[in-house]
Amino acid sequence: MTVAADGAEVQAFRLEVPEADLDDLRDRLARTRWPDELPGVGWDYGVPVTYVRALVDHWLTGYDWRAQEARLNAHPQFTTTIDGETVHFVHVRSPEPDALPLIATHGWPMAVVEYLDLIGPLSDPRAHGGDPADAFHLVVPSRPGVGLSGPTHQRGWDMGRVARAWVELMDRLGYDRFGAHGNDSGSMISPEVGRLAPDRVAGVHVTQLFSFPSGDPAEFEDLSDEDMAALKFLEDFTSGGGLAYNQYQSAQPQTLAYALQDSPAGWLAWIGQLFRDWTDRDYVLTNAALYWLTGTIGSSMRYYFEEAHAQDRPSGPTTVPTGVAIFAEDFQSVPKLARRDHANIVHWRHYDRGSHFAPHDAGDLLVDDIREFFRPLR
Repeated sequence: MTVAADGAEVQAFRLEVPEADLDDLRDRLARTRWPDELPGVGWDYGVPVTYVRALVDHWLTGYDWRAQEARLNAHPQFTTTIDGETVHFVHVRSPEPDALPLIATHGWPMAVVEYLDLIGPLSDPRAHGGDPADAFHLVVPSRPGVGLSGPTHQRGWDMGRVARAWVELMDRLGYDRFGAHGNDSGSMISPEVGRLAPDRVAGVHVTQLFSFPSGDPAEFEDLSDEDMAALKFLEDFTSGGGLAYNQYQSAQPQTLAYALQDSPAGWLAWIGQLFRDWTDRDYVLTNAALYWLTGTIGSSMRYYFEEAHAQDRPSGPTTVPTGVAIFAEDFQSVPKLARRDHANIVHWRHYDRGSHFAPHDAGDLLVDDIREFFRPLR
């Protein structure tokens, strides 16, 4: 145990899942009661049985949890208590003394493993063919209520409260000035970190800015063909049921939690609507397992309810320098709309590959983009 400058405890953490928990998981997977489905309908009615069966079969016969556990344990991990909740985080200090601290926030249904592939190149660029001047001290927390942070015990953990916890965490670690990065819901939380501490946050880098049309026809004036294509991509995603999970989790997360925390196959089906085109089954299963084994499926979904019912909404755009990396198979806003909510966008890049899970499937591009964005802000 160590003690931070404010007297709070920061404890070393190591992940060791009891074998009995893994036995229970395998037993539940083996006894899955499969639903019927109509022939030849594909994804029209939702996630197909064939998709989930393939994941379950791999979880039972081809997936090695202990190997993934060891991969996570290869990095220094810690826990501390902030605002009454446990916060787990990976903390990797760069060998470069002038490295910029960077807090990276995962999305849903991802966990800290979302950033494991990026830790080496970002913290030690010298060892990965990069410029040591681009080095970062990395802090990768598990969002309260998700994975290794464990379930939350209080109401109100929306993005603003998470952002306040992140500012406190960086203060506790002695980082007076730092950057923030995020993907998915992390792309919502990271700008709020900048809003809360504009004098301390060097810049905010995200993979999405959630600034979408309000319905005012004037917003569509002077948009480029590329912008219109981006909005069409978003419309197709939402109208095709891409946000169905969001709507239910925003309304009745507790009702849904009974089914998903009781059936690992059901949990895979639920997140399958997001991972549908994903081919790296180990990545899907490691994220899924971190929610299942920690009993945080229900608490993770409460975030959506809190966001939908939040009363204390910030007013006005963010002002911290903001950068966006846009990947080919991901939905995205457009600059005109994004500047409505973020007044200081200084970096906007498009890439011809990568998806909503770019930290894993386009990590090389993302690392380069993070380095480029923060280079003039150090």
